[in-house]
Amino acid sequence: MNMELSRRQFMKGTGAGLAVTTMAAFGFGDTETAFAASIRPYKLASLTETRNTCTYCSVACGIIIYAKGDVKKGEHADIIHIEGDTDHPTNRGTLCPKGAALLDIVHAKTRTQYPQVRKPGSDKFERVSWDYALDRIARFMKDDRDKNLVARNNDGVTVNRWTTTGMLAASATTNETAWTTYKVARSAGMVVFDNQARV
Repeated sequence: MNMELSRRQFMKGTGAGLAVTTMAAFGFGDTETAFAASIRPYKLASLTETRNTCTYCSVACGIIIYAKGDVKKGEHADIIHIEGDTDHPTNRGTLCPKGAALLDIVHAKTRTQYPQVRKPGSDKFERVSWDYALDRIARFMKDDRDKNLVARNNDGVTVNRWTTTGMLAASATTNETAWTTYKVARSAGMVVFDNQARV
C-alpha cells in the first residue's frame, strides 16, 4: 500500500498523537476505567453471591459465583457470572483459562446433573435417584470387601488389605475433608488410594 503523506499532514498527525499520549500520561486516560469500575458493583448488586472452590485441578482456586434468584426464598438460582475471588490466598482473583470457562461448563448441555445407571444388556443410561445410586455403590463395595479382604498375610500378621477396589479422591477440598477421606479409605482397608492432583 502506497500512502501519500505531505509534511503538513505528518506534523498534524504527530501533534495529535502527542496530545493524546500526553493527556493519557497526565491521568485522563483512566476515565473509562474509572467509569466502568463505578458501574460494576451495580451490575451484580441484585445477585446472590456464593464463594466456592474451582473444581478443575489441585490448586483449589477461590471463585465467586453470582446467581439470579435466591434459593433461601425458594427461587430457582440461575448462575450468570463466575469470577476469581480476590480475597482467596491461592489465586488472589486470577483464574486460568479452564477456570475462566467455568460458566460454560455449568450451562453445558452434556453436563451430568444426576445419577444414571446402565443395566446389563441395555444400550442406554437410565436416570435413578441419589438414594438408589448411593445404596447400590455401598452394596457393591460391601460385597467386594467381604469377598476379597485379606485379613492376614502368609506369616499370620493382621494386615486387613482390600486390594480389589480403589478410591480416587478430589484434590480441591479442605484439609479436613481430605484427612477424613483418607481415614475412611484406609480404615476400610483400601490400599489403592490416589488423588486427582496426580492424574
